Amino acid sequence: MEEEAKKIASWGSNVYIKIPIMNSQGESSIPLIHKLSRLGYSLNITAILTLDQVRETVDAFVSGTTNIVSVFAGRIADSGVDPVPLMKEAAAICLEKEGTELLWASPRELLNIFQAEQCGCDIITCTPAILNKMPNVGKSLEQISLETVQMFSRDSQALGYSIV
Repeated sequence: MEEEAKKIASWGSNVYIKIPIMNSQGESSIPLIHKLSRLGYSLNITAILTLDQVRETVDAFVSGTTNIVSVFAGRIADSGVDPVPLMKEAAAICLEKEGTELLWASPRELLNIFQAEQCGCDIITCTPAILNKMPNVGKSLEQISLETVQMFSRDSQALGYSIV
């Protein structure tokens, strides 16, 4: 990873190097993160799911560098755990080191955009499927209910089947 990081860093000063929090054998990347940060590289540390990982990552960054801490909030939610409290605490930890931004990764629904903002996240990744739901923001639930029934009607008519 170190050799690849140095190669990627040569692409430009505006490039962030993405480093997973651990390698595929489960070994921590914290020593590498600290080493790359000492070289002044901008880093995006990814696949983070615990507050301990957030803390270790932020502590590994050298002051004066710009970095992103990517917490996979959607995967946390997939485990049955509410990611909001963790993300709020992660935001507070990231604020301790100037130049550190928190990214809400792996959103699962439009609500996550609003949750990320409420938690103090700086960035959220979104799929087109999630962004395509933005026109629903501000609509009444009554209107969304009507549109849902209208969609059901169009779908059943398009099939050409009838029970009666």
